[in-house]
Amino acid sequence: MLFYGTPLTSPLMLGTAQYPSPEILASAVREAQAGVITVSLRRESAGQKAGQAFWSLIRELNVPVLPNTAGCHTVKEAVTTAHMAREVFETDWIKLEVIGDSDTLQPDVFGLVEAARILSEDGFKVFPYTTEDLVVAERLLAAGCEVLMPWGAPIGSGRGLNNVFGLRALRAHFPDVPLVVDAGIGVPSHAAQAMELGYDAVLINTAVAKAGDPALMARAFRLAVEAGKAAFEADPMEARDMAAPSTPLLGRPMLA
Repeated sequence: MLFYGTPLTSPLMLGTAQYPSPEILASAVREAQAGVITVSLRRESAGQKAGQAFWSLIRELNVPVLPNTAGCHTVKEAVTTAHMAREVFETDWIKLEVIGDSDTLQPDVFGLVEAARILSEDGFKVFPYTTEDLVVAERLLAAGCEVLMPWGAPIGSGRGLNNVFGLRALRAHFPDVPLVVDAGIGVPSHAAQAMELGYDAVLINTAVAKAGDPALMARAFRLAVEAGKAAFEADPMEARDMAAPSTPLLGRPMLA
């Protein structure tokens, strides 16, 4: 699947926040073999070019960067942050977050659609952090988005895929749109499940950064994503309500 015309080397996207040290972050990115890393931008640091050591580390990792508008609660704030990110990171890609609820960090889908339209018209390639709502998805695509990033569960919760039905319906409704499960994934099995549903990528941050061994956890997620993708492509069997013998009865020996 192409993301705005660009193929990814891996369907694993990795966030760069909350790691114990830059060295551990670098090790996790290498073990993940991530196709994309996400980076947030604080407005107060952009104008003064602060954080140069961190930006240097990101560049040295030689992985495509997806800046995000993490922590933005209004359309104006998100659009302003996106413009700063484009200047700092020299990319039109932006992961768009417009947060509507401080407790659940659920997206403000109304503000999200408006911000997506403004940024798309300004040449940005928008990756919107959204819910699994089909109508919202339609509005985002109409606003110019070519990728959708529905949440699995609230950011940082580690609860996995709370609404498998909704995620499956989104995949079925938009078979040709790149879909990424973003937020809520806590363990590698959650990532494998998302890929088994036919999703094109997953975005992980907290589950790796807060692990006892982030590099090892990153490797585990890489393997899980590969397994889930292969399972989907292999066309897995359908679940059954009744048992079915794995050994055929035809030719079974009869004992007198």
